[in-house]
Amino acid sequence: MSFGISGVYCAAVTPLNADLSPDLKRVGEHCLGLLADGCHGIALLGTTGEANSFSVAERKAILEAALAAGVTPEQLAPGVGVAAIPDTVELVRHALGTGVTRVVMLPPFYYKGVSDDGIFAAYARIIEVVADPRLKVVLYHIPQTSAVPLSRPLVKRLIAAFPDTVIGLKDSSGDYGNMQGLVEDNPGFAVMVGADPLFLPFLKIGGAGCITATCNLVPGALRTVYNHHADPARAAEVDVAQTRLEAARALLNAYGQIPTIKAVFADRSGDPGWSRVRPPLMPFDPARLGELRQRVAALPG
Repeated sequence: MSFGISGVYCAAVTPLNADLSPDLKRVGEHCLGLLADGCHGIALLGTTGEANSFSVAERKAILEAALAAGVTPEQLAPGVGVAAIPDTVELVRHALGTGVTRVVMLPPFYYKGVSDDGIFAAYARIIEVVADPRLKVVLYHIPQTSAVPLSRPLVKRLIAAFPDTVIGLKDSSGDYGNMQGLVEDNPGFAVMVGADPLFLPFLKIGGAGCITATCNLVPGALRTVYNHHADPARAAEVDVAQTRLEAARALLNAYGQIPTIKAVFADRSGDPGWSRVRPPLMPFDPARLGELRQRVAALPG
C-alpha cells in the first residue's frame, strides 16, 4: 500500500549552543548522521526536539539549517503545531516556501476539554488559510502531553474534509487499540507509531512506519524491523532488532527521554555541549553518567 508518509522517521533532538540558542551547524550534522544510519526521514521540532521551547523565528532557522546541510525537503517532516493558529500558519507557509510539504501538526493545545468540533475548526482554519495544494498534514496525537486528544471520529472527519491534505497521524498515545482502529477505519491513511515497543506488531497490521525519539539512539534497529518485518527468513534478525529498540526505549523512559538522549550523544562525542537542554528541562545528572554508560553498552544486539 502506498502511503503519504512511511518508513522510519527520527524525532530528532535539537542541539544547543552555550547560550541555549539552537546550534544550527550541529542540527544539520545530526540530521545527516541519522539519515546515514538508516532513517528514511527526520521529524524536526517535535516533542523530542523541544519544539515548544523555541520561538517561531528559531523554528524557521532550525528547518533552514537542516536544508542547508543537504537534507532534502522530501526527507523532512517538521513540527508546526503551536497554540496560536496564526503562528502555525506562518510556520506552514515557511516550510512550503523552502520546498518542505509534509508537516506534523499538533492541535492548539492550551485550552483543555475542547470539543471535536473546536479541534476540527482549528485544523480547518489552518488548512483553508494556507490554501496551498502542496500541503500534506500529519496529525499529532499525544494526549498525555498535549491533553488535547484526537478522537477516531475526528480524524475520520478531517480526512473526509481534506482528503488530499490530511495524509497521516503520529500516534504517541501508546494505545494499540486506538492505532489499530485508525488503520481499520481509514485504508490508505498513514498511521505512524510513536511507541517503539508497538512497532513490530503495528507494522504487521498495516502501520505505515514510526516517528520516534528512540531513533536518535538505535536507528539501525528500527530500520531492520521496518525493512524485514514481513520476511519469515529474517524473523530472528527482526526479533533481535525489536528487542534492542525496546530496551533503548525502556532506558530513555527510566531516566527522561530528552536529557538522556543528549547525554548519550555528549558521551559518545566527547563534547559536553551536547547535553544542553532548555528550561524547564534540566540536563542529565552527571552523577549518573557512569550508570547510563553501562546501560547503553549493555543494550542487546
